[in-house]
Amino acid sequence: MFPFRRLAVWEKAHALTLRVYSATEGPQTRRFPGLQAQLRRAVAAIPTNISEGSGHASQAQFNRFLEIALASAREADYHLLLARDLEILSEREYAHLEARLSEVQGMLMGLRKRVLERLRENKRGERPRGENGKRGGRKASPLPSPISHLQEH
Repeated sequence: MFPFRRLAVWEKAHALTLRVYSATEGPQTRRFPGLQAQLRRAVAAIPTNISEGSGHASQAQFNRFLEIALASAREADYHLLLARDLEILSEREYAHLEARLSEVQGMLMGLRKRVLERLRENKRGERPRGENGKRGGRKASPLPSPISHLQEH
């Protein structure tokens, strides 16, 4: 298990969720309540799946939740586009939210890549690398180290 609040990608996804909730609060979104609900649900599913996945004991389980978070991000991407085209979001708000979502997607892909690398190492029977990059040492957590480069903001 890993404290999800220490992951920079979770922080960014949470901030994005708060911004989407705020941006979809006005009277213009009341014309399309289903879209408002779907957009909010999709964007909130990103940090939700990161946090839920970090609570599992294996890299494979964490990877699966990262895949789900990425799928939710892609769904949210479409809902943002639809909200812009239906004039629920202004061009400026859409551009801001889309840029933040793209950043989260990139961070998720990077984290997933590192989790998959650790999975491959474990399947080959390689001893996990310690924090100093050398093999051996103390047993590595199945999840990313809280002080690794994953945490850079």
